[in-house]
Amino acid sequence: MIDAADLVDNDFLRQFELKIDDHLAKIEYSLQERKIFLTKLVVPEEIDSAEFQNEFIKIVFQNIEERSLSVVPTSPEIAKFIRKNKRYKSMLPVGVRI
Repeated sequence: MIDAADLVDNDFLRQFELKIDDHLAKIEYSLQERKIFLTKLVVPEEIDSAEFQNEFIKIVFQNIEERSLSVVPTSPEIAKFIRKNKRYKSMLPVGVRI
C-alpha cells in the first residue's frame, strides 16, 4: 500500500514524485492561477500496474484537493481515472468536461 506521506511535490521540476524501492513514479504538471494541468504520468515498468496507478493518482488528487486547486487532466491516463472515479469530477474547472 502506498503512503500519502511518501508523496513529494517537486515544484522545481514541476512533478509529483513517489519513490518505491529504487523506482520513481511521477506525474508532471503545470500550475496556472488556481488550476493544475496534469500533463504526464510516468510509472517504471517494474512497478507499473493498474492498482498502483490508481493509488498514486488518488494520493496526488488528495494533495491537490487540500490546496483547493482545480484539475485539468491533459494526460490520457488521468482523464481515464476521472471518468472511472466520478467523485473527482467536482475538481474540474467550470467548462471542462471529460
